[in-house]
Amino acid sequence: MKDRGILRKLATYLFLIAGALSMILPFFWMMTTSLKTLDAIYIQPKNWIQMFIPMSFIWQNYAEAFTKVPFAAFYVNSILVGIVVTIGQVLTSSLAAYAFSRLQFPGRDKIFFAYLATMMIPGSVTMIPVFVLMKVFNWIDTYTALIVPAIFTAYGTFMLRQFFMTLPKDLEDAAKIDGCSFFRIYWTIILPLSKPALATLTVFTFMGNWGSFMWPLLVTNTMEMRTLPIGLQSFQTQYSTDWHLLMAGSVMAMLPIVIIFIFTQRYFVEGVKLSGIKG
Repeated sequence: MKDRGILRKLATYLFLIAGALSMILPFFWMMTTSLKTLDAIYIQPKNWIQMFIPMSFIWQNYAEAFTKVPFAAFYVNSILVGIVVTIGQVLTSSLAAYAFSRLQFPGRDKIFFAYLATMMIPGSVTMIPVFVLMKVFNWIDTYTALIVPAIFTAYGTFMLRQFFMTLPKDLEDAAKIDGCSFFRIYWTIILPLSKPALATLTVFTFMGNWGSFMWPLLVTNTMEMRTLPIGLQSFQTQYSTDWHLLMAGSVMAMLPIVIIFIFTQRYFVEGVKLSGIKG
């Protein structure tokens, strides 16, 4: 029985190692490809070492990726839109969640379930009507079109509502006795007690917006307004692709999100827990 348990544990470790390698190797290949010349990429490798380890490291690819396209503008746009959208989503979601969880008004639960039902509508269904609105408002190719439609989220409202409903009402009742308004209760009591849920939503929102592709592609026309996912397409043309520059740009685009994930990965687990809270 003891030998069987050891074999089972060994098999589990081997399975996990194989799974980790299957995820790490594509990223490693991307990084090494970004340091090769374009000709070296198309050379048939003789072994695995030549496939993943370049004969010479061409660091100039990163500088060339910045100069060939307005990569700095792509970076600034992604950071600006990501930060503003994240702040907007956290603010609107927390306000809506506070109203749906702590305030009493007619039709509250019905309105919440109707709002929640919008999560079942695919984004491709609402994309065209929202685009038409952006066109009517003359917001195409502006930061407004990139930010405003993205600052409202039913998922964030649902997650924060579930968390708010677990908070004790005694502090809220004591604040009401002291004469606190609803907004002051929300700002000084609810939000400070909800830092784990707010941090989780912040991470989810920023990482999701950082990789957004379809919506920025629709509402931006000029290169100066493109975000990173769209800007990376500049290295691909109808007849050729600068793979070394594309991989260099992908590494630079991925670096901030990897750093954020390393320091905030515990919030992903927390987000799964919060999504399952019943209220």
